[in-house]
Amino acid sequence: MITPMTRYSFILVNGEQEGFLSSLQQLGLVDITRSIKPVDEGSALLMGRAEKLQGLIQRLEALELPAEGQSLAVEGPLPEAAQTLLERHEGLQEAVKAADKDIAARRSWGSFSMERLRELEQLGCKVHFHVSSSKAFQREWADQAALSVISEEGGVVRYVVVGEDPLPDEVSAPENDVREAEARKTELLQEDALVLAQLRSIKERLPLLKEEKAAALSELDLALAGAAASPAAENTIVTLEGYCPTESEEAVSAFLDKTDVFYLKEEAHAEQNPPISLRNNRFVRMFEVLTDMYGRPAYDGFDPTPFLSIFFLLFFAMCMGDAGYGLVLILIGLGLKKVDSFKGLAPLVTTLGIGTFVIGFWFHTFFSVDISKWAVFEGMQGLFLPEHLFGLEYDAAMVLSLIVGVVHICLALIVKTVIATKNNGFVGSLGTWGWTLLIVGGVIVAAASLAGVMDAGLTRVVVIALGIVSALGIFLFNDIRRNPLLNIGSGLWDTYNTATGLLGDVLSYLRLYALGLAGAMLGYAFNDLGKMILGDGGITQWIGFIAVVVIGHALNIAMCALGAFVHPLRLNFLEFFKNAGYEGAGRPFNPLQKQQ
Repeated sequence: MITPMTRYSFILVNGEQEGFLSSLQQLGLVDITRSIKPVDEGSALLMGRAEKLQGLIQRLEALELPAEGQSLAVEGPLPEAAQTLLERHEGLQEAVKAADKDIAARRSWGSFSMERLRELEQLGCKVHFHVSSSKAFQREWADQAALSVISEEGGVVRYVVVGEDPLPDEVSAPENDVREAEARKTELLQEDALVLAQLRSIKERLPLLKEEKAAALSELDLALAGAAASPAAENTIVTLEGYCPTESEEAVSAFLDKTDVFYLKEEAHAEQNPPISLRNNRFVRMFEVLTDMYGRPAYDGFDPTPFLSIFFLLFFAMCMGDAGYGLVLILIGLGLKKVDSFKGLAPLVTTLGIGTFVIGFWFHTFFSVDISKWAVFEGMQGLFLPEHLFGLEYDAAMVLSLIVGVVHICLALIVKTVIATKNNGFVGSLGTWGWTLLIVGGVIVAAASLAGVMDAGLTRVVVIALGIVSALGIFLFNDIRRNPLLNIGSGLWDTYNTATGLLGDVLSYLRLYALGLAGAMLGYAFNDLGKMILGDGGITQWIGFIAVVVIGHALNIAMCALGAFVHPLRLNFLEFFKNAGYEGAGRPFNPLQKQQ
């Protein structure tokens, strides 16, 4: 849900804002309306320093050091020393790669003395180097010149000719033999070892760099807040605007009463564009990251995260549709808890794995194997999704996808109606009520009729009543302040858009069935391929079977997880948000506080 906000207006003597904002930063409860981008040269420098420190921290965290080794102290400012050493290490790594290529090229020529070659050349016996393909090389060339084959490998023949050289494919002589190249590589590795020893010392002081980055961000935040102050009364005073959650209002007011700052407070209103703070339970909070991908709600809107949490989890599980894959995701989620950079995503991945396991079990699929046929589940078929639903000839999973889609869209329409009534009143939202009664009411009546709850006569009466009431809202009273003829025209246009779009919206949910089916079929293909390799069950066949099944299902899990993330997100962002009238126009609540 959206946390109610209290709006504060501060009036200060010009020059006192820095100290006041610093105190607010220590309090950490008030969002001062400010820019999120640099506004002057000073803030740009602070932003650049924070980004530079963040880049250094990421590079140091990604740096792999030997398990054991010494640490060498470094002098000078830590960020500058880290930057220099990282660049030196990367340069040395590139030089080592170049040395390896040089060694590989020279090794083919073997070891030789360049001084001896120069002496031979002074005596008139120049040594010529040649490279030729094995097919082009002719052994008879040895009768035409003093030829000696040095190496034959990879379809390439390297040879030298002493003295007169009538043969083709001559190349430049190596700069030196392989021993010099190997010595050069050894020098580079020794130098790099010293650099790594210094980087180890810097990496041990990584918390200091993080503290310096946090200080830079805090200073930047303070500078941006100060730049937001508006001068007044010929620059003798400045004004600031801020927001805090209403639940924190007492603490903020108590703090302000101890200062000399004059302030006014009032309940925040949507037209003031207050920041948005979401307050949800632990389960729903995991999915707030998905809401933020689209945008936070407007202050007078609604928080879609509770709906997103339930339906994204359901859609993801239906797209994966395999209990075995769910177990793998659970294990991955538990493993991510031990990785600092992905620790925040671990609960979400684990939850998605649990949902996938439950739905996959209901779909009676375990690594693309039909578990409903296992002896252990004999007589327990009621635990699994039947082959058909409601006596229809279509696949139960396909029918289920459409049912879920209809429920999802109906729920979106109900939410849209509730929010419209809240913001515009009942009379001002009659058009929205008309469409919701027509669609949601029609679905409920159709379901009741098919279930036998309502007979044909009652169904006819209810349908006619719904049609009349809905038509009044859609065509005549969609805007009671407008000319009725314009209302009719607007209603006809809405009817066209709804009629052409609603069917497409419902059919979009077939992707849940299609993705689950595609993943199951591909997994089945890997299982079938593994069985073909297994054959009679020899040791080598078992190794091949395990390799094919493990690698195949690993690839399938990766592809299914990608589709199961993107398409459910699309169904929520497009179908649900569009039909619910949701717009991600809000800005996140960002209190002025010390960075950690």
